[in-house]
Amino acid sequence: MAISLREADSQTEQRLRDFAGTLSEKDRRRFAAIEATQRGHGGITYIAGVLRISTRTIERGIAELDHLKDDPAAGRVRRPGAGRKKRSIPKRRKKPT
Repeated sequence: MAISLREADSQTEQRLRDFAGTLSEKDRRRFAAIEATQRGHGGITYIAGVLRISTRTIERGIAELDHLKDDPAAGRVRRPGAGRKKRSIPKRRKKPT
């Protein structure tokens, strides 16, 4: 049983929404930008409608992708200074008895 093109499109759109829902805000923005640029003319508007996000968000993602290689914190999840602080006092060792 073959499915119609319209059904295939709606299934694909649902899969895009499901996947985008698992991503962080930054990754979702970049994912939307990649999908929009792959679709060419009208891609930003189409993906914005599918993922229910602003076209400005996708444009921002495209700008981020353009500067991705220049970003020194590209692999960073936390901002600088966030996270557990280092121990200031060295741990004492027990003397063998």
